[in-house]
Amino acid sequence: MVAHARAGALAAAALLLTGVLAGCDKGSDDKPGERAEGSTASSPASPSARPSDGASGEPQLPALPASLTSQHLDWKRCEAPEGDSAPGSAWRCATARVPLDYAKPDGDTIGIALVRKEARDKGRRLGSMLFNFGGPGGSGVSILPRAAASYGTLNTRYDLVGFDPRGVARSAGVRCRTDGEQESAYRKVDMTPDTAAEETAFMKDGAGFGAGCARRSGKVLPYVGTTNAARDMDLIREVLGDRKLTYFGMSYGTELGGTYAHLFPGNVGRTVFDAVVDPTADTTGHARNQATGFQRALENYLKDRGQDPKAGTRRIAALLKRIDREPLPTGTGRRLNESLAVTGIVTPLYSKQSWPALTQALDEAESGNGATLLRLADSYNGRDENGHYDTQNHSQRAISCADSRARPTAAEAKALLPEFEKLSPVFGPFLAWDTAGWCSGWPVKGEHDTPEASAPGAGPVLVVGTTGDPATPYEGARKMADELGKGVGVLLTNKGEGHGAYGGNTCVTSTVDAYFLDGKVPADGTTCS
Repeated sequence: MVAHARAGALAAAALLLTGVLAGCDKGSDDKPGERAEGSTASSPASPSARPSDGASGEPQLPALPASLTSQHLDWKRCEAPEGDSAPGSAWRCATARVPLDYAKPDGDTIGIALVRKEARDKGRRLGSMLFNFGGPGGSGVSILPRAAASYGTLNTRYDLVGFDPRGVARSAGVRCRTDGEQESAYRKVDMTPDTAAEETAFMKDGAGFGAGCARRSGKVLPYVGTTNAARDMDLIREVLGDRKLTYFGMSYGTELGGTYAHLFPGNVGRTVFDAVVDPTADTTGHARNQATGFQRALENYLKDRGQDPKAGTRRIAALLKRIDREPLPTGTGRRLNESLAVTGIVTPLYSKQSWPALTQALDEAESGNGATLLRLADSYNGRDENGHYDTQNHSQRAISCADSRARPTAAEAKALLPEFEKLSPVFGPFLAWDTAGWCSGWPVKGEHDTPEASAPGAGPVLVVGTTGDPATPYEGARKMADELGKGVGVLLTNKGEGHGAYGGNTCVTSTVDAYFLDGKVPADGTTCS
C-alpha cells in the first residue's frame, strides 16, 4: 500500500534498495539518560517517577506493578531475525515485559524485543537513545544494526537502542495471511478497480485481510495502537534507567514520538523527528498529502532527467493504463499488473539515490518488460526471491486501523477520484481507493480521527522536514512543530529530496548531532540546503 510508508530512515531506505539496484545491474531477480532542559546535557541519573497518562488529559490508568517497573533486562547475544543475519558481536538483545492492556496492568503481559549497542566512550556516556524507523510495522531489532553506521557519532556517547513495537515481528507480531494468500492478493486484486466486480473483490480482500488478523492474532489486535506503543516506550525508558527519554523517530516514528510527548511531556528529553507525519491529517488527509508529495517527487525526478514533468506524468499514466489492460511479462513466471507497477514506481522515489533505478524500470516497461518494476515492488512489499513475505504489511495495517476510527466506504473513495486524479494522475487513483480498502471491515474499532501531539512543558523537539519528501510531505513538519506547541516544536528545513534528511545532508546531520550530543538547539526556522 502506498499510503502507509515503510521504514523511513534514509539509511534504512538506502539499505532496502541496495540489493534491488544490484539486482537491476545484474539483471537478476534478487532483490540520555538524563539531560537538562536547557542547552547542555548532564550525566545520567536514576529514573524519575512514572507520571500518569491523566496528566495530559488522557484517561487515568492504574499504576504499573513493581514486577514491570523494576524488571531486570537479560542482555544476550542476538539471534538472527527471521529472514536476516544476526548482528555483530557488539550487539545484545533482551525482552521487556509490558502489559497487554494498560487498563489491567496486573493482567497478561507481552514481550517487547530490544537490541542495544553500548556507547563507546563510557566515561562520557549520556544514556540510551531509542529509535523508531517508521512503518508503522518496521522492526527496530532488524533495522538498527544494519543502519548503525549512520549513527556512529551518536554512538560515542549513547547506547543505541532499537525495539520492535507491540504487534511487530518479535513483539507479539501480528500475522494475517500466509505467503500464498499474500501472493494471490497481489496478483489478482486490482487496487484501482474499474468495474463492479473489481470493486467488490477489492473491498472483500480488505475485509478478508482483517478477518485473517482476527483469526491469527485476535488476542493482541485491540491493543497494538500507537498510544499503547508510546506507553511501552516510557516503561522501556524506566527499565533502561534513564530519567528522560532520548528519542530519534523517523516517518511513522514521528507520530509515535508525538504521541509520547503528549502523554509524557515531563519525560521528553532530547528528541528529533525526521520525515514528519502530519498530525492534523485524518485518513483522507494523509492520502491527499501523499498524492501531493509523490507527484511532487515524480515531477522533480522528471525535471532532473531533463523531461517536461507534465508530459512525463501523462506518459507514465498512459503506461499504467496499458499495464492494467495487459500485465507485463517479467521473465519469472509472474506478471507485472498495474498495482505492482505503481508500487514499483513509488519505491525509488523515497531516495534520490534510487532515481536511476526508476529510469531503468520505466525504460524497460515501455519496451514491454516489467522485471525491474516487479523487483522494486517486491522490495517494498517485503517479498524475497523465494516468495516469502515479511509481516510488516500485516503489522502496518493492524496498527493503522487500531489508531484511526475512519472506515471510508467504496462510494466515499470513488467520490475522491476526481480530486485525487487531478492531484496526481499516476498515484491519485491508487491513494483514493486505498482510503476505503485499507481498513475495510476491520474487526477492531479505531481510537481517533487524528493523533494528539500537543506537549506543553516538554523540552525542545527538533522537527526536520525535507521539501521534496514524497511520503511525508514537508508541510507536515511545520504542522507537527505547531501542534507540539510554542517553545517545544523547533522546525529545521532541509531543502532537498527524499524521505528523511539525517545522514544525507551534512548540515542536517551536524545540527542533529550537536543537539543530541551538546544540547545545542537551533533557531526555529533554520534552513539547510
